[in-house]
Amino acid sequence: MIPLRDTTQTRNYPVVNILIIVTNFLVYSIEVVHGEALSQFIYMYGLVPARYSVPAIGAHFTLGQQVFSFLSCMFLHGGFWHLLGNMWFLYIFGDNVEDRLGPIRYLLFYLLCGFASSLSHLFVNWHSQIPTIGASGAIAGVMGAYFVLYPGARVLTFIPIFFLPYLIEIPAFVYLGLWFIFQFISATGTPAQGAGVAWWAHIGGFVFGAIFLKIFLRIPELDLGSRARHRITKQKTHRLQVIKTVDSPENPDLYGSIVITPREARYGTKKLVKIPWGLQKRLVRVSVPSGSRQGMLLRLAGLGRQKGDGRRGDLYLKVKLQPNHEW
Repeated sequence: MIPLRDTTQTRNYPVVNILIIVTNFLVYSIEVVHGEALSQFIYMYGLVPARYSVPAIGAHFTLGQQVFSFLSCMFLHGGFWHLLGNMWFLYIFGDNVEDRLGPIRYLLFYLLCGFASSLSHLFVNWHSQIPTIGASGAIAGVMGAYFVLYPGARVLTFIPIFFLPYLIEIPAFVYLGLWFIFQFISATGTPAQGAGVAWWAHIGGFVFGAIFLKIFLRIPELDLGSRARHRITKQKTHRLQVIKTVDSPENPDLYGSIVITPREARYGTKKLVKIPWGLQKRLVRVSVPSGSRQGMLLRLAGLGRQKGDGRRGDLYLKVKLQPNHEW
């Protein structure tokens, strides 16, 4: 099941999340240029449990190198598809968690999840000499936080069935719950010290992510983080919006609402809205005039239900101004 997008809109640009993604791609480019020396590079900067459990191996590394591996391992990847898969999941779920925590707390949260997931893998594979690399442990922490924050969100998911594309919206708690169960089944079915995917790092990251989220939400946001959040607040709502309409049997008119920012209300804007139309959803372009006010009604002629004489009612959209971003 491949997630394509979620339905939770963010109010701030995910600057830190994007920087993390860019950093991972830059580090991967460094891996590529190492060529034949890549194995040595991975062994140096990846997480190798035996470096901590076997004194004879650990003696070849300084204390700084041993500590730094917990950070560096979460930015290394075993191949382009490994990198792309991880970054896609981070792109889907990370922006919403950053939106809730703010940029500074989110960065600390992400790194702490990566560290905790590495510890989970280290203790389960205490004597393994196989390097563990990848951002999946930290990303699992982000997914654990998303599971707690937005269980009711929906994830548009691509499911290939007999080579045919099938798209379905799945509740976030179902999608992430199934993902976690799959990780647990895979972990219990894999022998300790075995090579392959670091399942316990995924499980540890997910669980610690949910725990760390509760802790970070109790920590006041730093003044620096508040100033940064103010600078990265989006000045526009999402261009595509899904309208949930309300009607009555006696009235052919439909009623819904459209969400815009105060800036968009001041200067005007254009949106694409999806309107339920039987089993389909009709896509309509809506122009919001400049000077719009809270509660103002926009009339879309002929987009209501059909009347007895064959004519159609209208669709009325109430303007809702998005409140300031406060948590």
